[in-house]
Amino acid sequence: MRAGLGFLVAGYVLSQFYRAFLAVLAPVLDAQIAVGPEDLAISSGLWFLAFAVMQMPVGWALDRIGPRRTASVLLALGGGGGAAVFALAEGPMALHLAMVLIGIGCSPVLMASYYIFARMFPPAIFGTLAGAIIGVGSLGNIAGAAPLAALVELAGWRETLWGLAAVTLLVAGAIWRLVQDPPRAGLNGQSEGSLFDLLKVPGLWAVMLLMAVAYAPAAAVRGLWAGPYLGQVFGADAGTIGNVTLVMALAMVAGNFAYGPVDRIFRSKKWPVFGGNLLAAACLAALWLAPDAGVWTAAALLAGLGFFGASFPAIMSHARAFFAPHLVGRGVTFINMFGIGGAGLMQFASGRVFAAAGGNGGGGGAGTGGGADVAGAYGVLFLYFLVPLVIGLGLYLFSRDSRG
Repeated sequence: MRAGLGFLVAGYVLSQFYRAFLAVLAPVLDAQIAVGPEDLAISSGLWFLAFAVMQMPVGWALDRIGPRRTASVLLALGGGGGAAVFALAEGPMALHLAMVLIGIGCSPVLMASYYIFARMFPPAIFGTLAGAIIGVGSLGNIAGAAPLAALVELAGWRETLWGLAAVTLLVAGAIWRLVQDPPRAGLNGQSEGSLFDLLKVPGLWAVMLLMAVAYAPAAAVRGLWAGPYLGQVFGADAGTIGNVTLVMALAMVAGNFAYGPVDRIFRSKKWPVFGGNLLAAACLAALWLAPDAGVWTAAALLAGLGFFGASFPAIMSHARAFFAPHLVGRGVTFINMFGIGGAGLMQFASGRVFAAAGGNGGGGGAGTGGGADVAGAYGVLFLYFLVPLVIGLGLYLFSRDSRG
């Protein structure tokens, strides 16, 4: 099982890689097959949408047929097949299809791990394990930056995608071979109940609503807006942008590890989540009020947002406390759907918010604007992410705490 979990973690590294690698490929795709930033923004949004839509079928499959077949088959057909379609692409429509397939392929790997943690490990360490796998998996974000750029320059982007397809298929095969399914839960081995039973639990709605808005700010700013913000407001060059975004990515990795055991330290699942996201909101508020305070001030606030905004595993651990054993698969994927779906919807809308605020360009690459106008537009963008988070925190106060 340890080897199987190791390959599930490898699958999650690939998931993190695939959701972040388009930015690095943007220049070569634009030059060779005329796929521009707007097309890539659509492709990225489709990845999140496909991933979110798949969560309920994945949850059903985890409860009924187990994580081994669910994760391995979808990763092979969706992830490996999508990477192959990407390698053959000659235009934006092929890329859109490829990212939908890759989103489908990546959709079960983290939840398969969480399902095993919830069913086979003590509840008290669920948060620690959940944070650890996200922390390790987040290294895929780093691999999708400078290392990918070097590989594309060395081998070419099509050859790189064929290599990724092969690696994805190898990981899927290892999951099929090594992962062990937990025993079926429910009466006489049959799953009973439905997702509606979860929705009747007092306080769970507040946890789900916070999940819908807590993951989006750090994910969207790191994945879409940090580079354009630093370039347009401060005139940062590619090296500075790369360094700042790397620091933010590492802060997110550290945050995932830090949030993991915090519920056991404070003997509460609710209040560490609330306090951490309150600090993330403070970072967003500072960026809103003073978006042009200086590049290193901005870098520190972005790192703070990445660290404190990495509360996904802690929120998932809080929600996990409400799930009966026979509903664990559907429960964790339902909560994950809120997190990924919320991030996807907010990313889709963020470009229009920025443009309406007078910004130059969308959430793709850096533009050439500058001065107070563009800084003010980014201030509005940070406010756009701040307001839902504050509302979510207010509603989260009505959630039921848990220590188990």
